[in-house]
Amino acid sequence: MFFVRLGNKTQNEFLNELGQEATRIGRLFQENMSQLITPVAIQVMLGDTTIINQTTFDPQKIQEFYGKIINRLSTWSTEGTSITNDEDLRRVFVKLERKIGNYVLLWHLSLQYRALLYYKPDSKVQKIQKELGELMDRTVDKEKELADLADSMIKEKLEALGYGTLNEQNLFEALYNDEHLRQEIVSEMDKKTDFDFKAKDKRKKELFKELDNLLIETYQTTSVLLDENRLIAGEEGCLCTIDLDLQKKKTKRAIFDPKRIPAETRQNIVNSLGEIIRILSY
Repeated sequence: MFFVRLGNKTQNEFLNELGQEATRIGRLFQENMSQLITPVAIQVMLGDTTIINQTTFDPQKIQEFYGKIINRLSTWSTEGTSITNDEDLRRVFVKLERKIGNYVLLWHLSLQYRALLYYKPDSKVQKIQKELGELMDRTVDKEKELADLADSMIKEKLEALGYGTLNEQNLFEALYNDEHLRQEIVSEMDKKTDFDFKAKDKRKKELFKELDNLLIETYQTTSVLLDENRLIAGEEGCLCTIDLDLQKKKTKRAIFDPKRIPAETRQNIVNSLGEIIRILSY
C-alpha cells in the first residue's frame, strides 16, 4: 500500500515514472512563476515622507496564468482561483482534479507572498500629516483645558448646592445620580469654549481617509518551491503538488495498492500529466 503523492520516492516502477513527470511539472511551474514575479522597481514614500526605491510584482498576472491553465485543462474540474488574505500574508492558489477510471489526479498550485504598505510619492502626504498633527495637538490641549474647567465648574456647582467638599469618587457619584445636573454643567461648558469638537473629529476622519487613499501596496515573494508545511508556516514561495487518490463511491483514499491500477487507467494518468507539461511549456 502506498500514500501516493507524485514525486515521493517509491519502489513501484509506475509511481516512479509518474514521480519523474511530477518533478518536471514542478520545475516548469517554478520557471513560469519566476517570470511572472520578476520584480519591477518603483518609488514609494515612507511615513516620514522619505522617498525610497522599492520592488514589486503584479499578483494579477498569477491569476491570469491560473485562468489560462483552467481554460486549457477543459477535462479537469476546479472551483477557480482563490485568494487568502491574512494581514500582510497573501496566497493565490488553484486546485484542479481529474477523474480517471476509479482514480483522481489532484493538482494544487499556489503562490504565497507578502504585501507591504507605503505612501505614493505625493506632496499631499506631508500636507495632510501636518494638518492632522496640528489638529490632534490642538484637540489634546483643548481637552485638557476643558477637563480642568469642568472639574472647577463641577466642584463650584456642587458646593453651591450644598454638597460641600467632595473627593473624586463622591463627585462621580453625585454626577451619576443627577442627570439634570450633568446636562446643566455640559450646557455651561459648551458656552465657555468655541472649539467645536464634533467638527474637528469629522475633519480628523476626513484626513485619515485622504491618507488611506494615498497608500500603495507592494508585493514580495520568491519562486522557491515549498512543501505544505513551509507554506502553512508563512514562508514566501510556490507550491506545486500532484496527488493520486483512489475513489470509491464518493470517498477519496490516498492509500491504495498501485499494482491494481488497470493498464488503460495508467496510460490515461500518464497522458494527463503530459497534457500539463505541454501547457506549462508554452
